[in-house]
Amino acid sequence: MDFKSVLDLLVNGMKHPLPGKKAQLTMSPNPVDLSRFDPKLPDNHRKGSVLILLYPNEDKAFFPLIKRPVYQGVHSGQIAFPGGKKEEEDEDEVETALREAWEEVNIQPEQVKLIGRMSDLFIPTSNFLVSPILGYTEELPDFVPEKKEVDRIIQTAVSAFYEPEIRKQKILEFSNNFQLDTPYFEVDREMVWGATAMILSEFLQILENGKK
Repeated sequence: MDFKSVLDLLVNGMKHPLPGKKAQLTMSPNPVDLSRFDPKLPDNHRKGSVLILLYPNEDKAFFPLIKRPVYQGVHSGQIAFPGGKKEEEDEDEVETALREAWEEVNIQPEQVKLIGRMSDLFIPTSNFLVSPILGYTEELPDFVPEKKEVDRIIQTAVSAFYEPEIRKQKILEFSNNFQLDTPYFEVDREMVWGATAMILSEFLQILENGKK
């Protein structure tokens, strides 16, 4: 899909009501953790933001995903959008997303033009309420991974998500015999699941709504 067409669809799609929970649920692991959608969040929940940045690569629309390093934590080795925790000095969720994307992969904040804010998503395992920020730049960013936070950067074509073989499903097994029947996107031989897949599902629905 060419860059300009994707931008036009997103801008138009954001004029419609956000798909929110309905779109997110289509890529949610089962059994669904309904605390994700409880309007009353834990009093001690933390806030964070991620940046979905569209950019042109040979006139096609791309966005970056990152692979987290392996560490002692719930998101070890997972695929995510650039982003992280809201700091006290951040004015709002947009500033958080821009700052984190700059720190993690060298996206220059002044190059980012905002499209809008997608639906928040609560992540119970890490107690984060994540705000996805949608933006674009008209030039290919000079990506540089921050070695402590980013194992690799995956430049991801929007068009890949319209290939039927990208959507898959598998059983994930955890400790205490706990299992999740997990839908996921396979991107560049990586499993994109959980909150990132749920956010991507809303992103794709916004694209579809842009055709209306």
